[in-house]
Amino acid sequence: MQKRTLGNSNLEVSAVGLGCMGMSFGYGPAADRQEMITLIRAAFERGVIFFDTAEAYGPYTNEQLVGEALAPMREQVAIATKFGFEFDPDGQQRGLNSRPGHIKEVVEGSLKRLQVDTIDLLYQHRVDPDVPIEDVAGTVRDLIEAGKVKHFGLSEPGVQTIRRAHAVQPVTAVQSEYSLWWRRPEEEVLPTLEELGIGFVPFSPLGKGFLTGAITENTTFDSSDFRNIVPRFNPEARKANQALVDLLREIAARTQATPAQIAIAWLLAQKPWIVPIPGTTKLHRLEENIGAAAIELSPDDVRELESALSNVPVHGDRYPERLEQLTGR
Repeated sequence: MQKRTLGNSNLEVSAVGLGCMGMSFGYGPAADRQEMITLIRAAFERGVIFFDTAEAYGPYTNEQLVGEALAPMREQVAIATKFGFEFDPDGQQRGLNSRPGHIKEVVEGSLKRLQVDTIDLLYQHRVDPDVPIEDVAGTVRDLIEAGKVKHFGLSEPGVQTIRRAHAVQPVTAVQSEYSLWWRRPEEEVLPTLEELGIGFVPFSPLGKGFLTGAITENTTFDSSDFRNIVPRFNPEARKANQALVDLLREIAARTQATPAQIAIAWLLAQKPWIVPIPGTTKLHRLEENIGAAAIELSPDDVRELESALSNVPVHGDRYPERLEQLTGR
């Protein structure tokens, strides 16, 4: 698979990474551990060298899974993880916590769970309004100087936060949701990243699975699947949003691709420093997503795709209000 460099850093990764969250958390019950270890290693065998996890996924269990799966090829991969939440002894989330002492504690735990000496890319998971971002960036800078972290990242920040953090410790990557059905980063975030030389890592590049075409208004989700609380996934919105998938299907059919591959290829065509991280628990979906890296959309293809999609409004908010309030700060 082709490689890409995140911004002006020296962090070179596969053009498509693997988001590992859904293997343990968020989309229903955790998948079988041994099967997911096999899947992560299958991704590596197919050229994926960029893997995304977080302390919050589980919590803790996803980092353990990723650490075990990648231990044999540790020197050949880049692992990204995140800090920024606090949990009680039962694993229930208490809220945000990016205080310097807490960040250092989290990093020690992540290093053990990931079975590594250094974290390749450490993101602040969500901006903590109670802790100045300069203090957060300074703490990560100290961890980089101590050899425990290589690169600093931010997840779902606003542009002023990006600028303030970058002035203290250069930010290698920003991670936010971005796809054909969530394009807000184009307004302010992407121009800021281009100006500052920061890479961009879109999560949910397939719209939490919707852009694959496998989800309809009649699809039911497990009770623990967080899509149950996402307005964009209520049955009425799903029915209305099928028009977007239908259009993707038409375009995909012309290039002997799938809707998911066109959606990922569109992201890759936006900028050479964009690295999407689709997640999956299925080998055939993994291979489908990886296959998108070989699809080259021309500027004309991109214009045609965007022109057609501009006539298809997306229905429903991407998050319930309480989760959306944690983003863009």
